[in-house]
Amino acid sequence: MNIVTLSPKFQVVIPQAIRESMGLTAGEKLQVMHYEGRVEFIPVKSMKSMRGFLQGMDTNIDREPDRSL
Repeated sequence: MNIVTLSPKFQVVIPQAIRESMGLTAGEKLQVMHYEGRVEFIPVKSMKSMRGFLQGMDTNIDREPDRSL
């Protein structure tokens, strides 16, 4: 478990092992959320970098008989 300290300016340093495993870089935007009593940092990805991330997903769904193509 990694432990960080909140600075007097309310800043934290994300440990190097976590930065490297998630591929975080300096200047990258993170969304900060309060969720169920904890603080979560979520990397904000550009739409361009998200292209193709659902590749291979099954898009077949069962439709009602009156909705068939």
